[in-house]
Amino acid sequence: MPHFLDPHMYSLDNAELWVGVGLLLFFVILVMAGVPRLLATVLDAKAAKIQAELDEAARLRAEAEALLAQIRIEKAEAEAQAADMLAAAETDARRLEVEARVKLEESMARRQELAERRIAQAEVQATAEVKAAAADLAAKAAEQILVARLAGQKTDPLLDAAIAQIGARLN
Repeated sequence: MPHFLDPHMYSLDNAELWVGVGLLLFFVILVMAGVPRLLATVLDAKAAKIQAELDEAARLRAEAEALLAQIRIEKAEAEAQAADMLAAAETDARRLEVEARVKLEESMARRQELAERRIAQAEVQATAEVKAAAADLAAKAAEQILVARLAGQKTDPLLDAAIAQIGARLN
């Protein structure tokens, strides 16, 4: 049998009855004082505060996602720009390489032409020097021959004829 059905439970000298009545009165006083309404108000305020925090968190999350999407877009744009810059740099490098090669070939051609001109000038100068040396040598040899002939003869018919012609040419 349950304890609350026991007749001894409801006698006025039972302490458990008075504890139950006191508890019941306490609850009635709490209800009359508006504690449940106050408790509901506090709980509603707490719920509103939690809802505001959740809304703020949702707003911050949305901002973070938007910022992340923007950063991804900027990253893609930066990567595309970097790829374009790299392609442009490679194109410029190829163009500069071709230009440098052309300039080098032109420079080499000019230097070769200059070297050939210098060689030709050196050949002409060497030829002139050889001719001058040969002429000097021939003149000295002719002088030696003439001196040897003159030493052997007292008169040279060629020399006498040349002297006679000089007189006729001077007059």
